[in-house]
Amino acid sequence: MSSTSQKHRNFVAEPMGEKSVNALAGVGEVLGKRLESKGFDKAYVVLGQFLVLKKDEELFRDWLKDVSGANCKQQQDCYTCLKEWCDAFL
Repeated sequence: MSSTSQKHRNFVAEPMGEKSVNALAGVGEVLGKRLESKGFDKAYVVLGQFLVLKKDEELFRDWLKDVSGANCKQQQDCYTCLKEWCDAFL
């Protein structure tokens, strides 16, 4: 099993609430600003897109790359973060 970041562990440890998009693993300041400029300002808005895409890894990663320019690691980190959050809370 691959190790996860502290940011990832913190995110999946509790309900999402009103967390900023920057709270998602794989999303830093630059990606966060790009997502915010497209209307994805909160983690739950990105979660909504994740669910619309039926939690499909390839579709979500492609979407994240298209909307924010995320690299492969950022895509994987964000996908894994949302998937594990859903496994714990949905």
